[in-house]
Amino acid sequence: MKSKKIVIIGGPSSGKTSIINALYSKGHECKSEVSREIIQKSKEKGIDQIFLKNPIWFSEKLLKKRINQFKQADKAIDINIFFDRGIPDIVAYLDYINCDYDEKFVTENYKYRYDEVFILPPWKDIYISDNERYETFSQAVEINKFLVKWYTKFGYKIKIVPKTSIINRIDFILENI
Repeated sequence: MKSKKIVIIGGPSSGKTSIINALYSKGHECKSEVSREIIQKSKEKGIDQIFLKNPIWFSEKLLKKRINQFKQADKAIDINIFFDRGIPDIVAYLDYINCDYDEKFVTENYKYRYDEVFILPPWKDIYISDNERYETFSQAVEINKFLVKWYTKFGYKIKIVPKTSIINRIDFILENI
């Protein structure tokens, strides 16, 4: 039986990683956000804000890693596999910064399709910044709009997760798969 691929999306600091970590602690298979790994490795080399300095290089690395996660999920035995962000996020972010990009960033989205998409809307009460997150809350709101635009363009029906406790958010996701 093929596993169902479920992607959790949303702007920066909307609670995605907290949800993924909680799902993982409940025994669900989860794929973590790979951009932090790329950002941290770049910082170790003295490059700050790699996405802003070299968005195409960053996005190519990210695309490769997200496709790899997707392919790994095809080998999983769990019924549901949860992803912290998906492949369409890459185009949304490139569009958000108004960057020209290769068509492969679009076409790969038609090859690798998720089964369900849940979005965590911007939520000022939980918004925080950290070493990898440079965006302000108002920028997070704008990024969210680009995510909705691109996931919708790729034909996904996006389910909005209510602003409530992590447990209630997880229950909502699991009840709506």
